[in-house]
Amino acid sequence: MKAIVYSSTGDADVLHLVDRPVPEPGPGEVRVRVAVSGVNHSDWKGRRFGHRNGVLMFPEVIPHNDGSGVIDAVGAGVEPERVGQRVWVWEAAYKRPHGTAAEFSIVPSRLAVPLPANASFDTGACLGLSAVAAHRCLMTVQNGPDRLGPGALDGRTVLVAGGAGAVGHAAIQLAAWSGATVIATVSSPEKAKLARTAGAAHIVEYRSTTVEADIRAVAPGGVDLIVEVAATRNITTAMQVLAQNATVAVYGTEGDRTLAIPAKKAIGRNLRFQFVLVMTLPVADKDLASADVTRAVADGAFAVGEEAGLPIHRFPLRRTGEAQDAVEAGVVGRVVVDID
Repeated sequence: MKAIVYSSTGDADVLHLVDRPVPEPGPGEVRVRVAVSGVNHSDWKGRRFGHRNGVLMFPEVIPHNDGSGVIDAVGAGVEPERVGQRVWVWEAAYKRPHGTAAEFSIVPSRLAVPLPANASFDTGACLGLSAVAAHRCLMTVQNGPDRLGPGALDGRTVLVAGGAGAVGHAAIQLAAWSGATVIATVSSPEKAKLARTAGAAHIVEYRSTTVEADIRAVAPGGVDLIVEVAATRNITTAMQVLAQNATVAVYGTEGDRTLAIPAKKAIGRNLRFQFVLVMTLPVADKDLASADVTRAVADGAFAVGEEAGLPIHRFPLRRTGEAQDAVEAGVVGRVVVDID
């Protein structure tokens, strides 16, 4: 099979297109013939920095956690009926050597999630880590629902910081599907259009000198939940716009900067700060997220592409390095690699 591999950390030039034997699934695993591979920030970071202290977890790594395709073989203990099933794949490369930047990928059966018939392989490849992160953020709202879905967030106001990003886009769509009033902050008219197309009811320019007043104009009583990508930069604004008993769900990091929370104000308003990293979530939470995300896709509430507010940037497999560089550079939209 054709695959992209790397065996040392560094820039994109450590990636190589090679031929490797087609892997066989072990017990509880499935083999997916990959159609589209999705690229995340964690993919280029893993390539550049390694697992720990610049060391790779395996002698050779096939990158990328997200993808979509068709199951073509199953291991012992997996229902044979899964062969031929269209799926979306995620966490393929988490503590495993076989990511989705290859013609075939081996994953545990639960990480190959049935892809609704109305969804394209592009949509499937763009779910994964960003959609699961968004789901987890939304589920942290205080006194919230047991799962997301129509009506689950009725009466709630959700502020999505960075509404044109991959997680922001997913959070907007999942929150709107669940009945929340969604406010998105953006940095440009182009991104404002994308966030509104995704389903945000209100758009605020976060660089504006009136950002707090603009948010309060939409939510006079404050917002119930902030899905936050840049907590250290936005903490002052957050403390001005949060309602009583509100939550800030932080999924993004800003290097080694320190988040300084005004404790007196936070305690006085019974605020919750929840930090989110998908990989270390309990398995039950991950499975709940993948189930809810799949329902949203089936309902037509989750989509990708320019017409859904998330432009797609395509690269062939041999140009995977350029695809990762585009993600690292902060391209607006989602980057995918076509395997065929």
